[in-house]
Amino acid sequence: MDRAPQIARDLSGSVPRGLYLSDWTQQNVNYFRAIQIEKRMMFIILTLIIAVAAFNLVSTLVMVVTDKHPDIAILRTLGVSPGSIMQIFVVQGAVIGVIGTLIGVVVGVLLALNIDTVVPFVERTFHFQILSRDVYYISELPSDLHWRDVWSVALVSLGLAFAATLYPSWRAARVNPAEALRYE
Repeated sequence: MDRAPQIARDLSGSVPRGLYLSDWTQQNVNYFRAIQIEKRMMFIILTLIIAVAAFNLVSTLVMVVTDKHPDIAILRTLGVSPGSIMQIFVVQGAVIGVIGTLIGVVVGVLLALNIDTVVPFVERTFHFQILSRDVYYISELPSDLHWRDVWSVALVSLGLAFAATLYPSWRAARVNPAEALRYE
């Protein structure tokens, strides 16, 4: 089935003149283009969801930096460099990003591999049908896991998580010890 275009090209030399040879991918080219567009849009939507999670990471780290101002100031008065302070918060955010990405990848892959049992469970539990046979041509959700897609989403997630750590860690590195300890 997946070799249909190659087989059609191989057979085109042996077909008599006046006959036209096409395979199922040429006959349904508009459907494949629509699927490719949907795939790109899903990647964009997933990236936006990951960006919201990265914004949550930024806000969490900003709150931690704000809460730890006196502790950061004490470290600075003990001689810790601003780069080391920044590194502490980058590592903290990176660990959170890696753990979140790993959990997301594991849960997503498990869900994709077991979609044929998860969907009926959800339908029975909430008493509704996800894909009604009256409306859609298909009555079940097929799942075809592509590791390249999994890795690209995971890399985007890790990249956004790392980028989300830069502003809070930069802000932590700029803590002025005298200002932070003035009212303590």
